[in-house]
Amino acid sequence: MAGNRESIIERVTAIAERVGAGEGIEVVNVEFVGGGRNRVLRLFIDRFPPDGQPVPLVNPPGATLEDCELMSHKVGEIIDLEDVIPGDSYQLEVSSPGVERKLLKLIDFQRFTGHQAKVTLKPPADGPGGQTHLVGVLKGVTGDVIHLEAGNKVIDFPFEQVLKSGLMFRW
Repeated sequence: MAGNRESIIERVTAIAERVGAGEGIEVVNVEFVGGGRNRVLRLFIDRFPPDGQPVPLVNPPGATLEDCELMSHKVGEIIDLEDVIPGDSYQLEVSSPGVERKLLKLIDFQRFTGHQAKVTLKPPADGPGGQTHLVGVLKGVTGDVIHLEAGNKVIDFPFEQVLKSGLMFRW
């Protein structure tokens, strides 16, 4: 079933990206959870500034309720028409990833330069040594190296070393 879930997520992602591209909406993540009659397909969408520019700290663009409704209607219709999710029923949820969103792609780290984030790194290949849990302000990306200011120093690490990461809401 895991392979089937991955296939469904890939197909739904492709459909959602196709629909979103014409509307200026980007697919952030797709999840397919549950089983039987309790299956839930979650589609997270967002809007970003043009040309990969950083998301402003104040008044970020973001997906609207209308964007979520549009994607739910159009993507849901195509999924059902193409029978992407065979068998029992499922529930489609479309939403914004929220203020403490996951950072899943390298471009996310660039877009959210200036925002506070928490990052968990895979242990270094050369054994114990550096920190694996970091909290700080994203300072940017050079190539595939992420720069995070934690305390009074900037820590650099490659994207491939990121185990999980997300934004942190600040008051």
